[in-house]
Amino acid sequence: MKLIAASAHSTGAEDQKVIELANTEDPRALDLAGVTRIDLSFPKFTDGRAYSQAFLLRRRLGFTGELRATGDVLIDQLVQMERTGFDVAVLRADQNIDFAQRQFDRYRGFYQGDAVTVKPHFAREGEAV
Repeated sequence: MKLIAASAHSTGAEDQKVIELANTEDPRALDLAGVTRIDLSFPKFTDGRAYSQAFLLRRRLGFTGELRATGDVLIDQLVQMERTGFDVAVLRADQNIDFAQRQFDRYRGFYQGDAVTVKPHFAREGEAV
Protein backbone atom coordinates (compact mmCIF):
# COMPACT_ATOMS: atom_id res chain seq x y z
CA MET A 1 0.00 0.00 0.00
CA LYS A 2 1.27 3.44 -0.88
CA LEU A 3 1.18 6.00 1.93
CA ILE A 4 0.83 9.74 1.38
CA ALA A 5 1.18 12.53 3.92
CA ALA A 6 -1.86 14.79 4.18
CA SER A 7 0.26 17.75 3.03
CA ALA A 8 1.25 15.94 -0.19
CA HIS A 9 -2.27 14.89 -1.24
CA SER A 10 -3.87 16.48 -4.30
CA THR A 11 -7.53 15.90 -5.03
CA GLY A 12 -7.37 15.46 -8.78
CA ALA A 13 -5.02 14.90 -11.67
CA GLU A 14 -5.36 16.39 -15.12
CA ASP A 15 -4.64 13.15 -16.98
CA GLN A 16 -6.88 10.98 -14.79
CA LYS A 17 -10.59 10.63 -14.21
CA VAL A 18 -10.94 10.87 -10.43
CA ILE A 19 -14.14 10.50 -8.42
CA GLU A 20 -14.45 11.67 -4.82
CA LEU A 21 -17.12 9.54 -3.19
CA ALA A 22 -18.71 10.49 0.11
CA ASN A 23 -19.20 7.56 2.45
CA THR A 24 -22.97 8.08 2.28
CA GLU A 25 -23.10 7.40 -1.47
CA ASP A 26 -23.76 4.03 -3.10
CA PRO A 27 -20.88 2.96 -5.38
CA ARG A 28 -23.27 0.82 -7.43
CA ALA A 29 -24.76 4.02 -8.85
CA LEU A 30 -21.42 5.13 -10.36
CA ASP A 31 -20.46 4.98 -14.00
CA LEU A 32 -16.95 3.53 -13.71
CA ALA A 33 -16.10 3.80 -17.41
CA GLY A 34 -12.72 5.49 -17.73
CA VAL A 35 -12.34 6.11 -13.98
CA THR A 36 -8.73 5.67 -12.87
CA ARG A 37 -9.05 6.63 -9.18
CA ILE A 38 -11.76 6.78 -6.56
CA ASP A 39 -11.17 8.69 -3.33
CA LEU A 40 -13.20 7.24 -0.46
CA SER A 41 -13.73 9.39 2.59
CA PHE A 42 -13.30 8.57 6.27
CA PRO A 43 -14.87 11.67 7.91
CA LYS A 44 -14.14 10.13 11.35
CA PHE A 45 -11.87 7.19 12.11
CA THR A 46 -14.84 5.49 13.80
CA ASP A 47 -16.94 5.60 10.61
CA GLY A 48 -16.17 2.48 8.59
CA ARG A 49 -18.56 2.83 5.66
CA ALA A 50 -15.67 3.45 3.24
CA TYR A 51 -14.38 -0.08 4.00
CA SER A 52 -17.66 -1.47 2.68
CA GLN A 53 -17.51 0.81 -0.35
CA ALA A 54 -13.97 -0.34 -1.15
CA PHE A 55 -14.86 -4.02 -0.83
CA LEU A 56 -17.94 -3.52 -3.00
CA LEU A 57 -15.96 -1.68 -5.67
CA ARG A 58 -13.23 -4.33 -5.80
CA ARG A 59 -15.15 -7.58 -5.45
CA ARG A 60 -18.63 -6.95 -6.81
CA LEU A 61 -18.09 -4.14 -9.28
CA GLY A 62 -14.65 -5.28 -10.48
CA PHE A 63 -13.00 -1.86 -10.20
CA THR A 64 -9.28 -2.24 -10.93
CA GLY A 65 -8.19 1.39 -10.64
CA GLU A 66 -6.76 3.10 -7.59
CA LEU A 67 -8.79 3.25 -4.39
CA ARG A 68 -7.55 6.01 -2.11
CA ALA A 69 -8.50 6.44 1.57
CA THR A 70 -8.81 10.08 2.59
CA GLY A 71 -9.92 11.97 5.66
CA ASP A 72 -9.39 10.84 9.24
CA VAL A 73 -6.98 8.00 8.35
CA LEU A 74 -4.97 6.60 11.26
CA ILE A 75 -2.05 4.18 11.31
CA ASP A 76 -3.98 1.38 13.01
CA GLN A 77 -6.51 1.29 10.14
CA LEU A 78 -4.01 0.68 7.34
CA VAL A 79 -3.81 -3.11 7.32
CA GLN A 80 -7.60 -3.44 7.25
CA MET A 81 -7.77 -0.82 4.49
CA GLU A 82 -5.37 -2.81 2.36
CA ARG A 83 -7.33 -6.02 2.96
CA THR A 84 -10.60 -4.40 1.86
CA GLY A 85 -9.09 -3.15 -1.40
CA PHE A 86 -7.44 0.22 -0.85
CA ASP A 87 -4.20 0.90 -2.77
CA VAL A 88 -3.31 4.27 -1.27
CA ALA A 89 -3.91 5.94 2.09
CA VAL A 90 -3.60 9.65 2.78
CA LEU A 91 -2.62 9.82 6.44
CA ARG A 92 -4.08 12.37 8.81
CA ALA A 93 -1.65 15.26 9.37
CA ASP A 94 -0.54 14.07 12.83
CA GLN A 95 0.36 10.53 11.66
CA ASN A 96 3.95 9.48 11.01
CA ILE A 97 4.59 7.72 7.66
CA ASP A 98 7.57 5.75 9.02
CA PHE A 99 5.48 4.36 11.88
CA ALA A 100 2.66 3.63 9.44
CA GLN A 101 4.90 1.56 7.18
CA ARG A 102 5.86 -0.62 10.14
CA GLN A 103 2.25 -1.81 10.42
CA PHE A 104 2.68 -3.85 7.24
CA ASP A 105 5.83 -5.48 8.62
CA ARG A 106 3.88 -6.64 11.69
CA TYR A 107 1.15 -8.38 9.70
CA ARG A 108 2.72 -10.17 6.73
CA GLY A 109 0.01 -12.74 6.02
CA PHE A 110 -3.51 -13.80 6.91
CA TYR A 111 -5.30 -17.10 7.09
CA GLN A 112 -8.60 -15.67 5.80
CA GLY A 113 -9.26 -14.45 2.29
CA ASP A 114 -10.00 -10.79 1.64
CA ALA A 115 -10.77 -8.37 -1.20
CA VAL A 116 -7.26 -8.66 -2.63
CA THR A 117 -6.41 -12.31 -1.95
CA VAL A 118 -9.75 -14.05 -2.26
CA LYS A 119 -8.72 -17.60 -1.38
CA PRO A 120 -8.02 -18.47 2.26
CA HIS A 121 -4.54 -19.71 3.13
CA PHE A 122 -5.45 -23.42 3.09
CA ALA A 123 -6.80 -23.10 -0.47
CA ARG A 124 -3.58 -21.43 -1.66
CA GLU A 125 -1.29 -24.25 -0.60
CA GLY A 126 1.00 -25.15 -3.47
CA GLU A 127 0.36 -21.84 -5.26
CA ALA A 128 2.99 -19.14 -5.56
CA VAL A 129 2.03 -16.52 -2.97
